[in-house]
Amino acid sequence: MQKINVITFKASEKTQEMMTEELSWCMRDKTPQYAKWQAKDGDTVITLYESGKVVFQGKDADLASDFWISTEKINSGKVEVKNASSDSKSKKNEFVNPKIYNSSSIGSDEVGTGDYFGPIVVTATYVSKDNIKFLEDLGVKDSKKLNDSQILELVPKFINKIEYESIILTNKEYNDYNSNGLNMNKIKAIMHNKVLSKLKGKVNDYEYIIVDQFVEPRTYYKYLNESKDIVKNITFFTKGEDKHLSVSCASLISRYIFIKEFDKICKSININIPKGASTKVDEVGKVILEKYGFDKLKEIAKLNFKNTEKITQK
Repeated sequence: MQKINVITFKASEKTQEMMTEELSWCMRDKTPQYAKWQAKDGDTVITLYESGKVVFQGKDADLASDFWISTEKINSGKVEVKNASSDSKSKKNEFVNPKIYNSSSIGSDEVGTGDYFGPIVVTATYVSKDNIKFLEDLGVKDSKKLNDSQILELVPKFINKIEYESIILTNKEYNDYNSNGLNMNKIKAIMHNKVLSKLKGKVNDYEYIIVDQFVEPRTYYKYLNESKDIVKNITFFTKGEDKHLSVSCASLISRYIFIKEFDKICKSININIPKGASTKVDEVGKVILEKYGFDKLKEIAKLNFKNTEKITQK
């Protein structure tokens, strides 16, 4: 008999909203008592209760929940996860496969999706096996483990030694996409596909294409139904930066570009804007709104974030 994994955690209001939007396509008509909704994505049943508790049940529950657990960490800063399975696949997912890690591969990652101000940047990089030692010696890590000053110092040391492609999506463009019905994950999928397609045209001796997973693979490809030159045969990993240095480099270059673009925004309005989506961001947003008006906010902020409601309320 196949083991059923059960993953449970308490979701913040923001994560609940994101899950409700993302999983609307696979929600069931009937829900259990005290549940807001129940959805079935692949082999996993996901239930959101009125208390905010989210339960993932199924043989792939650990994989299906991993993205949302990471999202909750970003949204609230902490998350307590209960796992009813003693031999969870999430532990297996942490294993670094030496065959993949030591390969010549393409990887992609993005930044800016959790920031109210600042663009979304997606980068794909190609790291050959010949460059692995060089990058390791530099101390290349995921951008989340380094502060901004460290990233600004590190990235110039390798950015000209590897092939990469980046796309910058301004918040004005993001708001236009969002108002036309594209959610965050669909926008990200389209951007990832574009940079991967461009980079594939420049290199041909890669062994793997690795994407730092933010949705289930089936959902990722569903988002690309209307795209051209769809890149397939992708290996999706949560915590992909640990699996291959191409994802680490993609994360670092994306963050490097994001920092530069963010600084341009600050200088253009002569206001030091905090990153993220905290109450400090709300305070600065009110200053920007009062000084420059709503049109400026639409140009530099992601309007569908809850921050907008707090900034614009009288």
